Amino acid sequence: MSTSTTTLKLPALLKERIGPLAEAAGKTPHAWMIDALEAQAALAEMREAFIAEAEASAAEIDAGGLLYAAEDVHAYIVARAAGKAARRPRPMPRARRR
Repeated sequence: MSTSTTTLKLPALLKERIGPLAEAAGKTPHAWMIDALEAQAALAEMREAFIAEAEASAAEIDAGGLLYAAEDVHAYIVARAAGKAARRPRPMPRARRR
């Protein structure tokens, strides 16, 4: 992995908090900050992917995709989680558009 140098100006209180946390984790403050930045970047990427997936799902529904009643899906999942046989929910009929 290639690296590049950057400078962070940390508030004094934050820098004071990082030292003991890094020490408790058995890391240098530098390594601890890299891990923290990596974790936050991963969370932000997951959030962005979640939003993109939600927007794609909404577009699919808007384009006429299948809809299921939440209570039917919930009952199906609960039954399956309990090890019971369950029939898959049926799609809801769509209202006719004028």
